Amino acid sequence: MQALFLDINGLLVEDGLPIAGALQLVARARQRGVPIRLVTNTATKDHATILAELRGQGFELSAAELFTAPLATRHYLIRHRLRPHALVHPAIAASFADLAVGQPNCVVLGDARDGFTYGALNRVFQLVQQGMPLIGIGRNRYFREGGQLLLDAGAFLQAIEWACRVEAVVIGKPATAFFLELVNSVGLPAGDCLMVGDDLEADVIGALAAGLAGCLVQTGKYRPPDRERLPREASLIASVADLPALLGWS
Repeated sequence: MQALFLDINGLLVEDGLPIAGALQLVARARQRGVPIRLVTNTATKDHATILAELRGQGFELSAAELFTAPLATRHYLIRHRLRPHALVHPAIAASFADLAVGQPNCVVLGDARDGFTYGALNRVFQLVQQGMPLIGIGRNRYFREGGQLLLDAGAFLQAIEWACRVEAVVIGKPATAFFLELVNSVGLPAGDCLMVGDDLEADVIGALAAGLAGCLVQTGKYRPPDRERLPREASLIASVADLPALLGWS
């Protein structure tokens, strides 16, 4: 593999602390001149906050090496000249506020947490019913935080799709467009890039569908049944500490 794409939560970091072997892996990739991207669908923190936290945890990386779904969503809206009605977490609301000038012509749905009230979801439903495109920052079913699994935005996104009989444009993992943007950022063929993560669907199956190689780790949100559904062409390792051996980095 000529480039390494690494999920953050559950692979490199758990509850604010680096997972054993994570810092060493990033350092070894740098020593070998392997391009890296730290990739996340996290939609409850802005790009600058995530970058500062990772640096504070000991990861040495540039702003361009952090690839987030909210930032990709913003770029998508700008390219398509869309004005969003955004149901997102307050921490990233400012990322879309300057684009929401005038009447909205699309709906953006992210991990709004307690913002997923009936009134807020019903407003999204009404706007999509009027014909506005529905854009999801991600389609994750759940995430891990504080040692427990929590419901993610994918469940709410699918509810709106079902109620409105529409299909959302999903920007984050596992969307093929997201992985292709990721590949383009390193200027290499997709087949030369490896995506590693703890989410079978978003990290591994999504990457394989886009032509990348995929590797699942048995940390974070991994569950034993995932092993039975792992595609044969994907790799499985116990943790990020085992990745150098898989890559043949002696």
